[in-house]
Amino acid sequence: MTRENATERVERCLKRVEEHPASAPAHFNLGLAYTNLGRVDRAKDAYRKALELDPDLVEAWVNLGGALLLKWDFKGALEANREALKRRDDMVLAHYNMGQAHLYLGDAEGLASCCRRVIEIEPEHAAANYYLAVGLLALGHTDEARESLGKAMALGHQPTPEFLRGLERADKEKALDISKLVTNIGAEAPDDAKEN
Repeated sequence: MTRENATERVERCLKRVEEHPASAPAHFNLGLAYTNLGRVDRAKDAYRKALELDPDLVEAWVNLGGALLLKWDFKGALEANREALKRRDDMVLAHYNMGQAHLYLGDAEGLASCCRRVIEIEPEHAAANYYLAVGLLALGHTDEARESLGKAMALGHQPTPEFLRGLERADKEKALDISKLVTNIGAEAPDDAKEN
């Protein structure tokens, strides 16, 4: 028996939907087939039809959220994943997708919160540890960001050069803030002669 390719899978799923138009799983599977083929708009339509037939199909909410994320509809992605989490709060992918939506919306607190939840459920989630570091750095929590980055890297996630530069800048700014603090309280910083 030969394995079906992505196009054959779509055709099989379309046939199944024609045979069983009231089947939420048939529409969901069609959405998966379209997603696999990169036809995101058709996938969204299939997931929406599945949810129209069965609003409690959690996986369809998550996949709809993922498709909306791919279409840069970040608010829509948040809404769809929230619907999934109302039905099942332990869905790692829903929390992760929400974190990605928060990232693109510029919401560092939302990103960090979602990543913390992912790690709570799945501590070895490398990408969640990395994006937690991104959120923490944006919030100014440099030491915690470095710790999360270390966990992410130990799990195999490689940071972007931009993130590493941002962490380096934060370290430099932190060093500058400490020297300003010393100056403001009237203390003297040790000079080279005393240190030697």
